[in-house]
Amino acid sequence: MSDADSRLTAVLGAIPYARFLGMRAELAGDEMTTLLPFSDHLVGNPLLPAIHGGVLGAFMEMTALAQLSVAEPLARQPRTIDVSIEYLRSGRPLTTYARAQIKKIGRRIANVHVEAWQEQRAAPIAALRGHFLLTPTED
Repeated sequence: MSDADSRLTAVLGAIPYARFLGMRAELAGDEMTTLLPFSDHLVGNPLLPAIHGGVLGAFMEMTALAQLSVAEPLARQPRTIDVSIEYLRSGRPLTTYARAQIKKIGRRIANVHVEAWQEQRAAPIAALRGHFLLTPTED
């Protein structure tokens, strides 16, 4: 297991809500994709049915945190400063995927964008833009 794999496993294992949701991650080189398998407890609107918006928001935020852990060795988990979420369409009862792109990492702040999709990556269901406070490891 590579160093990035072990950091990714540690981050997702340290977040109880990620375990509750059943969130998983796959790492291929430096590209990470997170998966949120559908389960009935994720439904917010049973009439549609649609995945709860809070579940999607938390899933994307945890995707950003996981991506930061893969990109940089940090002394502790990044802290969320702010996030902005765009809900683009209903999350249907399907597996949801997300990928984060780090736009900028400074000495103390990181800017990350996340897109979540279901069947086609070109048709995202939600997007997140966020800033995170970093605590770099001491060299």
